[in-house]
Amino acid sequence: IRDKLVTGVQTCALPIYKIQMLVPLLTSLLAATPALAHPGHMADGAAAGLLHPLLGPDHLLAMLGIGLWAAKRGGSALWRLPVTFVAALAVGGFVGAGVGTLPDIEAMIALTVLVLGVAIATDARLPAAAGLGAVALFGAVHGMAHGAEVPADTSVWLFGMGFVATSIALHGAGIGTALLLRATGLLRPIGLFFAAAGAALLGTL
Repeated sequence: IRDKLVTGVQTCALPIYKIQMLVPLLTSLLAATPALAHPGHMADGAAAGLLHPLLGPDHLLAMLGIGLWAAKRGGSALWRLPVTFVAALAVGGFVGAGVGTLPDIEAMIALTVLVLGVAIATDARLPAAAGLGAVALFGAVHGMAHGAEVPADTSVWLFGMGFVATSIALHGAGIGTALLLRATGLLRPIGLFFAAAGAALLGTL
């Protein structure tokens, strides 16, 4: 029994140790390019919305992370998690455009990346309701951030359709990647990288 307990503790501690090793490096890299600034939109309307999730590593990693986790969960989670996220993303976008964001929204977004990374690395299997609730919260937070940054003189509807479309594409990319790598054992280190990136993003705030 003692040996099993020791093995269990080591199994849990190893990912944390690896994350701690990556965080300082990623913090330095991300500090040079602020994750949430999204400076200089080069387009407007739907084009601006399409580009928006790609302009910061926080949104990009979270969108990919949803797809990766959904594929790892499998079953109905393969479509329920992304659909739930996108629905909450759209609602959050309109809320953000209308009333603004929540305090510390940047930290919340970084935290979504960290949590998704841990979920991917540990193959977390929450109860269905808890998983969907968490993903809905993540989607709403990201949507509010997108909505609050709609460029002046740009249609909220067009901008919203743009960032929703890109988010769906990134979910698909995450799902495809997970399905391709499922038998390779590479998803665990990818999850650790995402978790470390989330922690690094928090460190830049």
